[in-house]
Amino acid sequence: MVFQTEDRARAKKQHAEQAIQLALQGQWSEAAQLNREIVESFPTDVDAFNRLGKAMTELGRYGEARGAYMKALEIDQLNSIARKNLTRLATLSEEEAAPRPASQKLSPQMFIEETGKTGITVLVRPNMDIAARMTAGDQVNLARQNGSLVIQSMAGEYVGEVEPRLSQRLTKLMDGGNEYIAAISGLDENEVRLFIRETFQHSSQTGKLSFPPTVTETFRPYVKGRLLRRDVDDDEGYFEDSEDEWAAGDDSEESDGTIREFQLSPDEAPIAVEDADDHEDE
Repeated sequence: MVFQTEDRARAKKQHAEQAIQLALQGQWSEAAQLNREIVESFPTDVDAFNRLGKAMTELGRYGEARGAYMKALEIDQLNSIARKNLTRLATLSEEEAAPRPASQKLSPQMFIEETGKTGITVLVRPNMDIAARMTAGDQVNLARQNGSLVIQSMAGEYVGEVEPRLSQRLTKLMDGGNEYIAAISGLDENEVRLFIRETFQHSSQTGKLSFPPTVTETFRPYVKGRLLRRDVDDDEGYFEDSEDEWAAGDDSEESDGTIREFQLSPDEAPIAVEDADDHEDE
């Protein structure tokens, strides 16, 4: 009996790892099918239902996504990942759900904190109708318009704008030759958080920080954390954490000048895999 339980736990972990890899590769149909198989064998696996909800959201099948998240809540009424995603999906009807074009996501390795070169900001005037169809990690365009930085989806849809102070700084640096890349960091019902990384610094901008410590009102440094957590908390869908973003740290934490990995969020990335000796479903 002990060996049988261990075998089931090992198989469950392997399937969860495979489901996460499929999600990271954007193979959402395959990820959805594998998560369905997992919940058939482990009907109380909250993480698998959350991953299924994530996959259905990416496929534009919002009704099925809601069903998966509701099932997760039936099993765990306090599950914050499912609850937050249901809130976000409430504005989307099944009739609106056209299949999403494959979203372009940044490599997780791009989400590594480097003092002065990376930051996160909350967009002003967000278009939540568009943002609700996006997830953390989705790459976006930084478009300069009339001295401001406008954020657009890769399909050219307006998502929001970078707040004025940071926008002016980055626009000036871009005019000087700097280059940046950006992606959705996290989403709430009425808020869109954006991650920005400096990818190239022009020689004329040497010594100028894109995100100096004095700009703490406009962005928050990330906390230390593993890129993929191998322990289970409560999470979305695809990278684990305790906050609804690719986790931002305490604003009061001093920058130490080191490079640290960003910890991806519960409801915007793949759920972490359970250890093989975790408690098994009955």
